[in-house]
Amino acid sequence: MKKRIEEILDGDILASDALTPDYKVLLAEGTVLKKDYINKMKILGITHVSVRESEITSGEKEKKHTEQARENFKEKTKEQVKSVLEKHIYKNNTSLQRLCQTADEIINNVLDEEQIVEEIMSMQERSADLYEHAINCCIMSTITALHMNYEQEIVRSISIGCLLHDIGLRYMEPFYVNKSFKEMTDKEATEYKKHPVNGYFSLKDEVWLDELSKEIILYHHEQVNGRGYPFHRKGKEIDEEIKLVSICDTYDELITGIGCNPVKPYKAIEYLKAFEKEKYDAKIVEEFLKITTPYPNGCQVLTNTGQVAVVLRQNKGFVERPVIKIIRDENGKTISEEKILDLIKEKTVFITDVLS
Repeated sequence: MKKRIEEILDGDILASDALTPDYKVLLAEGTVLKKDYINKMKILGITHVSVRESEITSGEKEKKHTEQARENFKEKTKEQVKSVLEKHIYKNNTSLQRLCQTADEIINNVLDEEQIVEEIMSMQERSADLYEHAINCCIMSTITALHMNYEQEIVRSISIGCLLHDIGLRYMEPFYVNKSFKEMTDKEATEYKKHPVNGYFSLKDEVWLDELSKEIILYHHEQVNGRGYPFHRKGKEIDEEIKLVSICDTYDELITGIGCNPVKPYKAIEYLKAFEKEKYDAKIVEEFLKITTPYPNGCQVLTNTGQVAVVLRQNKGFVERPVIKIIRDENGKTISEEKILDLIKEKTVFITDVLS
């Protein structure tokens, strides 16, 4: 069966050799296609391949199609944001209006409840990318705002503001990647802290951008204790919508390493819990943590029984009790039989650490 590269699923098997545009064999017949292989083929300009589908159930196939559609949407959205922001020149903002449409597409994409949960729960640590960070901050903030029953107009302003919130970083070299303030020179730290102001002043006169979106750009690094920047606002001086964005922005910065050393999702969650009253709005942190998880699908974890497992899926409403598959026993030996545990039912088993 010949398929377009966009239709290939993780687990499909090549029915014939996959050739590069100059007719060199990239992948041999019989190769089980993984996400990395599929992305590589896209990069090399391969548009179609012949596959025989793997032995999977119709339910698994439907799930893979859904996951692939979501991945394609995120990749398309990232390219839209990247295309607009890379071409942007300070105070030449006409093209930025296109991001309003992108925000609308993101809002529509996360309106389904199951998709909301899956999207948030699939986020794992990854390399820093300014455009992907803008999108993930937008997705998380949009989802949290919807869960808090914000009006549609407010949700849209939040989404647009998030896509633009770090536009000030476009005007500086990425010296801030995987580096905390303590590791920056005084000059670097001062320069980094200017990015909300630089972003705001590049857009403050734009009539198509409302005040809330502009204030998100300017104030998203303020903290309720007054120790944020650039103006050290605190408490009620910061609008609730901006406090919401600050939490989502902090979480994604922590797992990507933008202006800090990157950490695993469970460590980012621990950080928000530790500072939920000091730096952040505790009520919003609580809402945010209802829809995220310390153990994303696919990560390896250690249990209190000494076994190593892979997280298969989440239990809605019980973020610390996912469904896991044991892959190594307490002696470190790989197990051959399938052993799946639902931690809601297995009351005595719990996760003690994240391995990868």
